[in-house]
Amino acid sequence: MTDEAAHGLIEWSDFEKVLICAGTVTQVEAFPQARKPAWKLWVDFGPYGIRKTSAQIRHLYAAEDLLGRQIVGVINFPPKQIGPFVSEFLLTGFPTEEGVVITAIERPVPNGTRLA
Repeated sequence: MTDEAAHGLIEWSDFEKVLICAGTVTQVEAFPQARKPAWKLWVDFGPYGIRKTSAQIRHLYAAEDLLGRQIVGVINFPPKQIGPFVSEFLLTGFPTEEGVVITAIERPVPNGTRLA
């Protein structure tokens, strides 16, 4: 069975509901209370403001690798409580055996630019 068949086709209007935007990491902190090694990230999404998330990406990314980097996030999910921290967006990436590889932006775009 193909992935398409397993997950079903969606309409363009379904895709338009997901707000996937570019943002720049402005702050990174350790998250020692997380069950798996994680960072707390604050990201500037331009007109959508600064939002925070918890990301289990410490195996592949040091704090200094993330600061100032543009990332791709889903910013219209409801907030999610993760221990003592509230996550306000989903950082996108691809799971590998080594850890999650962050979705890359090939060249800079304005913060808040929506994926098309």
